[in-house]
Amino acid sequence: MAFRSQVSFTMPQRIIHWSMALLIFFNLLFPYGMEHAYRLMRRGETLTPDQISSANIHAYVGFAILLLAVLRLCLRFFQGVPTHPAEEPRVSQIAAKVAHFTFYVLFFILPLSGIAAYYFGIATAGELHSGPFKAVMWVLIAGHVAAVLVHQLYWRTNILKRMTHG
Repeated sequence: MAFRSQVSFTMPQRIIHWSMALLIFFNLLFPYGMEHAYRLMRRGETLTPDQISSANIHAYVGFAILLLAVLRLCLRFFQGVPTHPAEEPRVSQIAAKVAHFTFYVLFFILPLSGIAAYYFGIATAGELHSGPFKAVMWVLIAGHVAAVLVHQLYWRTNILKRMTHG
């Protein structure tokens, strides 16, 4: 059974959280090199070295996200996570569990669908990757930020401290 801290996430959990956040934002905000290269590949065109490099940056960031997701899941299993603040309503606790579960699914399914599309040419995987999977990730991020703001400003639980400096 995993240890459950009452106060904060561990330092490795915080480092992985923020590293993944940066990498995910990078790939969400700058997908154009990969999208352009993928369109050219689907039409059977030859990519220039610059186009390949641009696509590979997106792919390698995706591989890093996948690796960090594995580490993050292991840490979650072995070190646990802080309990929900007492001020948080039960319905919000359930919503948080559903959102975090969905985040973890996307941490794996986004990189894996990208790998399937780019390296194996599976068109459906590419469509899901750049369509609904990406859209759900954006919605989750917006909801996550909104939930943190509610905790900080309305319930005043100072929940952000658990993921910043313990």
